[in-house]
Amino acid sequence: MRLTWAQPEDLLAHEFVQAAAEGKDVSVVRERWVAAGGDPVPAVSGAGPVPAPPALRELARTLLAELAQLPAALSPAEPDEWAAIEALLPAAPELPRGLRDGRVLGAWTGRAAGCLLGKPVEKIPREGIEEILRATGRWPLERWFTAVGLPADVAARWPWNRRSAKTSLEENIHGMPEDDDLNYPMLALTLLETHGRGFTTDDVAQLWLDNLPAGRVFTAERAAYRNILDARPVPETATYLNPFREWIGALIRTDVFGWVSPGEVRGAARLAWTDARLSHTRNGGYGAMWAAALASAAMVCATVDEVLDAAATVLPPGSRLAEAVRLGRAAAREGDVRAGLDRLHAAYGDLHWVHVLGNAAVIAYALAKGGGEFGPSVSIAVTAGWDTDSAAATVGGVVGALRGVEGIGEQWVAPLEGRIATSLPGGEQKIADLAARTIALAAPERVS
Repeated sequence: MRLTWAQPEDLLAHEFVQAAAEGKDVSVVRERWVAAGGDPVPAVSGAGPVPAPPALRELARTLLAELAQLPAALSPAEPDEWAAIEALLPAAPELPRGLRDGRVLGAWTGRAAGCLLGKPVEKIPREGIEEILRATGRWPLERWFTAVGLPADVAARWPWNRRSAKTSLEENIHGMPEDDDLNYPMLALTLLETHGRGFTTDDVAQLWLDNLPAGRVFTAERAAYRNILDARPVPETATYLNPFREWIGALIRTDVFGWVSPGEVRGAARLAWTDARLSHTRNGGYGAMWAAALASAAMVCATVDEVLDAAATVLPPGSRLAEAVRLGRAAAREGDVRAGLDRLHAAYGDLHWVHVLGNAAVIAYALAKGGGEFGPSVSIAVTAGWDTDSAAATVGGVVGALRGVEGIGEQWVAPLEGRIATSLPGGEQKIADLAARTIALAAPERVS
């Protein structure tokens, strides 16, 4: 069995990148690894192509422990604790309050549709996505992907996501298939229903153990899950043998915290931080805060620009995440989509495709460039490459809230059949029921 996102030799290669980003000098440790025959290049997937022999794997464990002991450079602009984060933030914006029920249904529907669009090409790079679409007569992307008419050589060169192709192509979509980008929002509902807004990070950990199959958590969440089982305390759950701590995992978990906090972007960000610190640090946590703030603002704002402006106020202004968001918005103001995505890839193309920085830049770009239209916005998020389903899910949730189900469009809504599969207890969920539960958790004031 080749376990992904967990083998010491794979973790070490990723830790070289993450530790260096934190200002650690990894050169000596890296040289020892290479001299012993280890591969320092991080795997694109969850595991490298060749398992390490026992002696090399044991060396990887030793070197990971040594890297963990190296002091990270001080980063006053990127703190981890809430009080220090909040001290850096500008004044919270004064937004309208009161939940509009139709926006919640639009948000859930849009998140599902955006995620579904990106599922079959997750991990396929930009050039592969474009080649697939051109080969099937669907470039630029304006509808679901299809395998109909796809030449065998193109399919071999750019294989679909293995788990997703059976349920996420135009010819086989029947409802929203299971995905972690929808599992986590459902789990957030249960968290709030069980513990209210005063939940702790330990409550999140217990909920994972009670509800999340270990095989359906990935990257930082898989590392954190292992650390929970190893009885490591928060926030060590986020740092011990977890080189994915600034990746996108926490960002995909927090939309619900915004949906139940309409217009309260700072409060939504605080809930998201409490959840995120189980598995993420610094920019990984800021991504979660930003996603919750986007969702909160989308419940009450009139335009995408207003949403982006409001959400930016929860980001430490000197952080790399804030810089990525600013770059995404700036790129959207100049040139065509290809030029804009070229600019983002030039800035973040050296990072793993699941890293939070590149994907946050894509989310900001797709929202700004899509102009509040659902199809163009999620299509840009997908054709950007990187974590296609996660980025498009976040974008879809924001635009879906602003536009409502009718504004999303029948071509995107109908295939969902109003339902979402899940690996959580209770099985398949109706989107309308999820929206109703979300509304019940929101602030008491409602605007019809």
